[in-house]
Amino acid sequence: MTMVAAEASVSTATDGKGVGPLLRAWRERRRLSQLELALRADSSARHISFVETGRSRPSEEMVLRLAEHLDVPVRERNALLLAAGYAPRYPETPLDDPALDALRDGMERLIQGYEPYPALVVDAGYTVVAANRGIAMLLEGVPEELLRPAPNAMRLTLHPEGLAPRIRNLREWRGHLLAQMERQLALHRSDQLRALYEEVTAYPVPEDAPGEEPDEPVPYFALPMRIEHEGRVLSFVSSISTFNTPMDITVAELAIETFLPADAATTKYLHTLVG
Repeated sequence: MTMVAAEASVSTATDGKGVGPLLRAWRERRRLSQLELALRADSSARHISFVETGRSRPSEEMVLRLAEHLDVPVRERNALLLAAGYAPRYPETPLDDPALDALRDGMERLIQGYEPYPALVVDAGYTVVAANRGIAMLLEGVPEELLRPAPNAMRLTLHPEGLAPRIRNLREWRGHLLAQMERQLALHRSDQLRALYEEVTAYPVPEDAPGEEPDEPVPYFALPMRIEHEGRVLSFVSSISTFNTPMDITVAELAIETFLPADAATTKYLHTLVG
């Protein structure tokens, strides 16, 4: 929690002070010297210094170039442009806009093609915007109030009435998810995300919450989510994919999470469900 507060405050503390302090905060967050950034952006350390201190106003092209080399999220690139006196470059198109019909159709086809393995699509606040039948299988028995329109993946997983009681290695998996949210909070100034983080961290974790190793340890290649389903323990490792070089904030903040069976027994069981 300390890391989140410290890093998020860097972003908010520089609001209203021009683009220079914002760029400096991003450079320091990336642990780059002015010279290293200058070499990457085909500039000079002197010019970077002048920009950061406000002695030189960067061009729109320079702002975007520095943002690219600092791997600044698309939403925050608009904030940099505004701070430098330029118009935002990246639109934020509603996901249900007809302009994104092809994107939505492609995502649906992708996660359906992944069946019987679970897959879902979430936005920057972990709201589930699409999910396949593998996810529906894992959510069987979850109370309706957690599944109502715009369900939240973090809430579904960590809520004491959600999947949490079924996750055999809850402490480890919970720690993984909270660390993921902390990394995201360090990059995005989002009151919604911070409120969600504070909500899920406050969920009670029973003293006897599962956290032990399996009875017969398996040499997993990544931390699995080990979850009970109809008397069986299924093991999954997850992978998150985002879009390359997005030009729209909505698209930039979408993530496709897929769950791959971590052992042969899980693979066999999932295929019996569709056999």
